[in-house]
Amino acid sequence: MSQRRELTEFERGEIIGLWKGGHSERNIGEILGHPKSTIHDTITRYKNSGQITASSRSGRPLKLTERNVRQLVRTLKEDRQQSLEEMTKKFSESLSISVSSNTIKRTLHSEGFFGRAGKRKPFVSEANRKKRLEWCRERRDWDDEWNFIIWSDESRFMIFQNDAHHWVWRKPHEKYDVDCLIPTVKSGNQGVMVWGCFAKDKIGPLIQVSGSINASVYMGILENTFLPFYNSLENNSQYIFQDDNAPVHRAKTVKQWKEDNSIIDFPWPAQSPDLNPIEHLWDVLERRVREHKPHPKNIEELMVILEEEWNKIEPEILTNLVESLPRRVQAVLDSHGNPTRY
Repeated sequence: MSQRRELTEFERGEIIGLWKGGHSERNIGEILGHPKSTIHDTITRYKNSGQITASSRSGRPLKLTERNVRQLVRTLKEDRQQSLEEMTKKFSESLSISVSSNTIKRTLHSEGFFGRAGKRKPFVSEANRKKRLEWCRERRDWDDEWNFIIWSDESRFMIFQNDAHHWVWRKPHEKYDVDCLIPTVKSGNQGVMVWGCFAKDKIGPLIQVSGSINASVYMGILENTFLPFYNSLENNSQYIFQDDNAPVHRAKTVKQWKEDNSIIDFPWPAQSPDLNPIEHLWDVLERRVREHKPHPKNIEELMVILEEEWNKIEPEILTNLVESLPRRVQAVLDSHGNPTRY
């Protein structure tokens, strides 16, 4: 026997309309094609309540109370990277109740939490968070000053990258919240290490760096690669030079070399790749290398492609990156010194 279908509100309205028009229950059933018992129940309900909407049903009782849900959200926020199974076990043990993973997942979804790939961002210590904040406060009103900085950095490029995602539980607007980020560390994998630099309107050189970089090697890079680029800039005395706080960059011999060559250092806050636009230039370069056909098969071919694609980077990309500095500074201020989306 087939289960009786529940009438829509429109269909119940048709029944009441015909009944008010003087039609009998039998006649209404013949006109609309509904069972007589359905016609009778609908009219009786209308007589008793004056409504044509269906009565609400109690349904299956909720598995979790509001208090349970608040406890579940607290459990989630203790570790955004825990798996659904781990969270279910921890939550069930904390309340001494038995709850399925499906119930936990449905509840989290109803609260706006979904599993998403965590954004990778370098770890920022509390001390450096404060320094980043102060650095940005001092430069929040800069404008043309950003146009006279030479940005530099080292980066490693691999023939094959590990693209594995780490998942976190978060709401859509929490993408860049500190506890939803995946801290990154420097990789020791083998590949091509390069050094490069650029200014707002001019791409600089890109060179391969073999072996480890010490103060002597870095001075060689500055002497043989950076200095010719610096001298090629119009009004180069207006430019200041940015490099990060790596020990070799701050070695006494390197500082002396900069003084001897009238190179002005740009003070730099530690753990701040989101403030250095060259980081996005590395991303541009990596995407173009990945898209390059044919793909490099060894380190030598990779370096050739890196140089080729680097020198093809359009000037407007450089300009856009430098013009993003005021927004980057504001983003750090808004995040109170924590990592930003940049």
